[in-house]
Amino acid sequence: MYSVIIVDDEPWAIKGIRNAFDWSKYGFEITGQFTSVHKALEYIGESNPDLIVTDIRMPEISGLELMRMTRERGKDADFVVVSGFAEFAYAQEAIRCGALDYFLKPIDIELADSLIQKLAAHFAGKKGNLNNLILEALNSADHGELCRLTPFFSHSSENDYYRALILYSNRDRIGSGKRYDVKQTLEIELGSRKTLYILKSSQIADLKESLLFSELAGADVKAAGISSISNHCKDIAKLIKESDLAASKVFLNEDEKGLFEYEQKLDKVKPFIDSISSIFKEKQFEALEDTFCRLKNDFSATDAGMGEVVYLWNQVVSVLLASFYEELKDMELSFHNYSELKERFENFESLCGFLYDVLLYIKLLNRQSANEGDINSYFAQMVNYIDHHYPNKLYLKDLAAKFFLNQVYCCQLFKKNMGKTFSEYVTELRINKACELLKHSEMSVEEVALKVGITDYYYFNKVFKKQIGITPAKYRKS
Repeated sequence: MYSVIIVDDEPWAIKGIRNAFDWSKYGFEITGQFTSVHKALEYIGESNPDLIVTDIRMPEISGLELMRMTRERGKDADFVVVSGFAEFAYAQEAIRCGALDYFLKPIDIELADSLIQKLAAHFAGKKGNLNNLILEALNSADHGELCRLTPFFSHSSENDYYRALILYSNRDRIGSGKRYDVKQTLEIELGSRKTLYILKSSQIADLKESLLFSELAGADVKAAGISSISNHCKDIAKLIKESDLAASKVFLNEDEKGLFEYEQKLDKVKPFIDSISSIFKEKQFEALEDTFCRLKNDFSATDAGMGEVVYLWNQVVSVLLASFYEELKDMELSFHNYSELKERFENFESLCGFLYDVLLYIKLLNRQSANEGDINSYFAQMVNYIDHHYPNKLYLKDLAAKFFLNQVYCCQLFKKNMGKTFSEYVTELRINKACELLKHSEMSVEEVALKVGITDYYYFNKVFKKQIGITPAKYRKS
């Protein structure tokens, strides 16, 4: 949540400000209230509040001076000033000095809701921009930039250990709902339903049984992933990937929810996956049908995770292209990482179904039942549907069934008729729309991502940069 302090020399005015707004509804928490500006300054120096609501005229130190002194101390707090009609010129000066807004005493209750909504939107955008900068610095291991952006790293030492935790929640959140010690826990929202925590401690035992883990009990969490532990700050990007891979365990079984610890199981499934590759090479199609039918059960029996799914996909794709390149060269068979697989397939069962359909396609290559005219007509209808529904969650398997086409043959049609794969086509539509929104709207980067159909903010940044060459934030600035 965003922390708020109220500074006013009149206790009754503080009470009025507290009661006028539904603070918690919009993700704010009042953490301090002061009739003394000196005590307020001391608190600001220690606790770094997000928002300061201050009277404009007070004994000894005015609201304008409080703003100036806070800035001189290097604090990034935002201000809202309160004034009476007689001090309206002061309020205007406060806005020129960088205050977000002002309101008059006594507070008009009918205007309170619109004001706090405006504040919530400002902080959501500010937090999204800061998150983006922190993520860039984490991925580049730029420790100097990280220290500048957050006290979490400026208070780190060479003896600290780190661990990453990613949570997927079942519903959208306004604010985090809880504030953690910024010296020990860094919270980064990666989307409306995805949150990253970087945990730090000088004692490795603290990270093995972190208090934060126990706090998850009873929370509305769909899945949580925990990384390994490292005492090197430069390893944090790897820890984030590990935690996301662990949380992605639900891709294999949506009913298996909870807290998953990152663990490699490749040694347990590699012989099985290698046997699939051998069967493909030898074109033993009947054996392959039986193998694919029990693929999900075999992965479940070994308690495999998302890392093993990525290995399975990339190994099978490698063998398919090597053995049947001419038959499959125009299809959407390319190497993927875990984020791309989750974006392309609804779950592990859907992924296995696609690979099985590839097998059937190879077997029945020359037995197309529909004539070419029907196929092209259905395909044109499908493309038109995608053009108008790309912000929705789209899976090729569902679209193929909707328009009476074989999903594997659809891959070939996309490459033949559109010059790109299904995923490339949908991504291009989404990123083109994102560019338009970043240019011509005031929406935050996270809101733009949701608007074009990408719910994972972290993934949106990666895809946008891959497509355009720079991050969404830098694109908007340019």
